[in-house]
Amino acid sequence: MDTLETRELRYFVAVAEELHFGRAAERLGMAQPPLSRAIQQLERRLGVSLLERNRRGVSLTDAGEVLLHEGRAALDATTAAVRRTQRAGGAEMSGGPRKRLVLAVKAGASHELLHKLLDAYAAEPDAVDIEVLPSGTCDQEGMLRDGRADVALMHAPFNSLAGFDSEELMTEGQIAVLPAGHRLAAQRALSLSDISDIPDLPLARWSRRGTYPPGPGPEIHDQTQLAQLIALGRTVAVFPDSARAWLWAEHTAVPLTDAPPVVTHIAWPAHSRSLALAGLIRTATRL
Repeated sequence: MDTLETRELRYFVAVAEELHFGRAAERLGMAQPPLSRAIQQLERRLGVSLLERNRRGVSLTDAGEVLLHEGRAALDATTAAVRRTQRAGGAEMSGGPRKRLVLAVKAGASHELLHKLLDAYAAEPDAVDIEVLPSGTCDQEGMLRDGRADVALMHAPFNSLAGFDSEELMTEGQIAVLPAGHRLAAQRALSLSDISDIPDLPLARWSRRGTYPPGPGPEIHDQTQLAQLIALGRTVAVFPDSARAWLWAEHTAVPLTDAPPVVTHIAWPAHSRSLALAGLIRTATRL
């Protein structure tokens, strides 16, 4: 056996993530007995045990761990193929077919660079529509893998470029964004240790791959929420220097002397053959 059906992968990934047949069946919108039979049939076809079942519950075998990792990637690839094919053909657009590219960007970062890129590309004779999709700190990777985005502005060392083609666009320092009235806002420069443990101003926490890092700071869902919490004196955040473009009058940006430089890349799936995407990449590398 060397093939799997998408349905089988969806069933297994649901069980492997939930580690509970009842919850997985509910998530899939089906009854539990046929789900259990489908997983047993899959194990027989593969000739390996994917799950350990005992009184304490369900756990993954080594083979199950491999299939979970590979299955997620395969499902993402299938979903990405559908989404990108529809966009390339102009589907999902009101008012008739129109080709487009979806560009994922970290909210608030590379503001001036993004403006230059969009203006320069729009002037190209074969330009297609660009839909800008703001995202969280590390969401761009997942958006590229599952086809929600065709291309992304990604920032090393925060984003992983593994599995993507990329071009480096710019390097910049980092800043602490503080409430304008805070005592540290008067400093000409700060270090990471200066802002890591401020009793009255905990660091904001962005979701990374669906989970929030530990800490007392507020969980951040979008840039507007973060901006308001900083202005209210509830949190501090670290951003690339280019984030100065969106700061409010109630914010103050202070350079961080020991923060690693942020390198902005334009990244895209390595297997892409989109002519529109190739045109956008050429424009970006000429900026």
